Amino acid sequence: MQIKFGTDGWRGVIAREFTFENLSLVAQTTMDYLHRENLAGKGLVIGYDRRFLSREFAERVAEIAAGNGITTWLTDGYAPTPAVSWAVHERQAGAGIMITASHNPAIYNGFKVKESFGGSARPSTTKVLEEMVAANKADNRAVVSQPLAEAINSGKVTLVNAREPYFRQLSRYVDLEAIRKADIKAVVDPMYGAGTGFIPELLPGIAEIHTLDNPSFGGQPPEPIEEHLQELSLLVKSGLYRVGLALDGDADRIGAVDETGEFFSSHRIFTVLLRHLYERKGLRGGVVKTVSTTRMIDLLAEKYGLTLQETPIGFKHICELMLGNDILMGGEESGGLGVKGHIPERDGILMGLLLLEAMAMSGKGLRQLLDETMDEIGHFYYQRIDAPIDNAAKERLIDKLKAGGIKAIASRPVAAENFKDGFKYIFADGSWLLIRPSGTEPVLRLYSESNDPGIVRELLAAGREIAGI
Repeated sequence: MQIKFGTDGWRGVIAREFTFENLSLVAQTTMDYLHRENLAGKGLVIGYDRRFLSREFAERVAEIAAGNGITTWLTDGYAPTPAVSWAVHERQAGAGIMITASHNPAIYNGFKVKESFGGSARPSTTKVLEEMVAANKADNRAVVSQPLAEAINSGKVTLVNAREPYFRQLSRYVDLEAIRKADIKAVVDPMYGAGTGFIPELLPGIAEIHTLDNPSFGGQPPEPIEEHLQELSLLVKSGLYRVGLALDGDADRIGAVDETGEFFSSHRIFTVLLRHLYERKGLRGGVVKTVSTTRMIDLLAEKYGLTLQETPIGFKHICELMLGNDILMGGEESGGLGVKGHIPERDGILMGLLLLEAMAMSGKGLRQLLDETMDEIGHFYYQRIDAPIDNAAKERLIDKLKAGGIKAIASRPVAAENFKDGFKYIFADGSWLLIRPSGTEPVLRLYSESNDPGIVRELLAAGREIAGI
């Protein structure tokens, strides 16, 4: 089996691909990499989520780190990915490792690598790790480890609280007192994940659901998408709460429900927060978005005179730009958002707090804030479809689209093309269609946005016709 690092780390089904044997190989390779890059002397932070065996997997990684002579800080309980990333940054560690499969179904677990700057490993880094894993496997590289109890007693491994330093950073970034004074009735759904308890600990008046230790995540993947947030929506519709916030399994992504009880997509969150950061917090800098993200961001950036850059899908591409440029905010369609003055990392907890801060400072609900913005830049409608497609049909479609020749879609002339990640066709009125075959599964993703919902439906139907599905 080939071990590959996807958009954010290596993931696999527990006991099939994600085994202690494969984990040990990947962990040993990571230690080899840290020594090779002269990072081992700076130490390693290890954290884990609430999935089945995550603590045991993290402890095994710590044993291997200790065996390789690397000073290790192991979280003393489950922790969100952004808290682990912050610990890497604050301790100036050589790297971080987070045991999590993020929003994947419960049968999965995963291994995320965080670089010394406190963000996801860059594509260049994961490429090297993949090559080294394959070489170590071929060479039957011996795994060197030290029993955990012995490593702790010797001081090589230290159990640390990742919550308090992270809380201090959040308290510096967000005006928690303003939120407390506004007395916003809010409820959080951490989806049984690693973000459980974090927002209510900072803001004790906020309610929380789905907090039990439940590695099955209640029978659905811990992904804050509309179909998974029906209970949260009903709670807001009941009148008990004015807003609902949701976190994915490792709390690096955010979802929300507005004051009407309607799902508030990541595009809307990105739009509302960009305006909040610029207008209320007075922050400046460029903006980065992925190719599948709403055009509202383009128009807001234009309104504010901010530089806009577009990347392929995956926050690691945004992270790279945040490292080398003055970036105010970066975001992706899946709910991962990062901001200036923090770490170049997605942080669902911080984004949730910023939404509450925006409500507190404005005295308005999320829907009101969005409507105000849309009244200025236009109203937009967005839809995504995931359709099954076999690999042979997928390859034929890719060849067809690469060959070009598509001049019009749904009787609309194509004004521009963007093949940065998938095949994006842009029309004169700003409407667009993105046809993106998945690189890892037999799925075709179709995305469309327009200021007319009828045009969105037409473009998606035309996309299906082009793909033959």
